[in-house]
Amino acid sequence: MAADHLALDLAVTIRHDGQGGVADDLAEPAGLTRWVRAHGEALRADLAAGGGATAPFTAEDFTADADTLAAAVEVRTALRALFARAVRPGPPSSADAGRLPSADRALERLNAAAARVPFAPRLEWPAGGPAAAVRAAARTPSAADLLAAALARHAIAFLAGPDRERLRACPAPRCVRYFVKEHARQQWCKPSCGNRARVARHAARRRTADGA
Repeated sequence: MAADHLALDLAVTIRHDGQGGVADDLAEPAGLTRWVRAHGEALRADLAAGGGATAPFTAEDFTADADTLAAAVEVRTALRALFARAVRPGPPSSADAGRLPSADRALERLNAAAARVPFAPRLEWPAGGPAAAVRAAARTPSAADLLAAALARHAIAFLAGPDRERLRACPAPRCVRYFVKEHARQQWCKPSCGNRARVARHAARRRTADGA
């Protein structure tokens, strides 16, 4: 998935499990470890900017614990609540629509997560080289703060960007994914969902005809 869509990829770690239920890829620290390492390229610059030389981890060597998992899930919950707002007046994903915080509360949580690693200007002036102003973390962040801030800033960039207008909740039976609509005729997150929806419509028509 494109780096610009890291926020979407975080949101869809809640997905259909293929058995009629919902799976959570971040249910345990091991799941978050795999997810962060898989998205190392997209997160590398954020983690370096947020932690600098004192960063507690890189994406490649990241190992989740209870604190980092809680931080990531809090950002994801806020993000999914704001995704539900973004797709109005259409229905949100059915996976958690009744359990999400209000949009106002989600906005507060997302902005608070982004601010968990504050930045300040820093002057660097190497011997024999030009002076340069850079952005650096104002303090040494914890792993949970660093990850929460990185994820929240990707979420903010997505929600404030043009792709928000093309965000949709897949209407296929049993699907709980959000997706970015790539062309005017796209209705489903992937072709298999379209096939499943057509089969469901055909079965409904057969039942109606048989009952007539």
